[in-house]
Amino acid sequence: MTMKKFLAASAVALCGLFAQQATAQSLEKMNWFNEPAKWEISNKSKFVMQVPAQTDYWRISHYGFTVDDAPFYYALYGGEFEAKVKITGNYKTTFDQMGLMLRVDHENWIKAGIEYVDGKQNVSTVVTHKTSDWSVVELSDAPRSIWIKAVRRLDAVEVFYSLDDKKYTMLRTCWLQDNCPVMVGIMGASPDGAGFEAIFEHFEVKQLPDQRRLEWAKKQQAH
Repeated sequence: MTMKKFLAASAVALCGLFAQQATAQSLEKMNWFNEPAKWEISNKSKFVMQVPAQTDYWRISHYGFTVDDAPFYYALYGGEFEAKVKITGNYKTTFDQMGLMLRVDHENWIKAGIEYVDGKQNVSTVVTHKTSDWSVVELSDAPRSIWIKAVRRLDAVEVFYSLDDKKYTMLRTCWLQDNCPVMVGIMGASPDGAGFEAIFEHFEVKQLPDQRRLEWAKKQQAH
């Protein structure tokens, strides 16, 4: 075996090993953006916060205002990854919301989870690149909890939800800048309400093998 083929084979093997490593993110070591007054970590995998009143993330479109003041608890990740969390909210007021957030900067971010509208739970995704858009799917029932998953591959993010952590339904595919670090974590907001209790469980991020590197390694092995 030539050195080139050996390196290519090693790259494939290492990428495969790396993909197996799903990490329950160490909640104690994450960072705050807009830290709320009340929050706690219990049993290492359960995170509870009181979402503050009159907080949100939105930029410009439709409403004509920009807000960037809701709590977001995150860690920084590069490359490609899968993030997942179980969310349970004591929703009270229209637009109460919680879920995952992926954030490059104040003009480029994605939030996905439950948003409470007119007494109904909606699976919601807001994608922002300078201006925000919003897509929702109303849930026929009011589940106690749901799971939200976001998968970053190259220049795209796929967003999914599940009622049982087994069957996942795709909500959205959207663009996110490639080859840059991303803040990945959990958020809650209560734009029109007095706040609510938000419970996050089993937040984890699994680093995925770089797709371009895998393709390069396979081509080298073929030669």
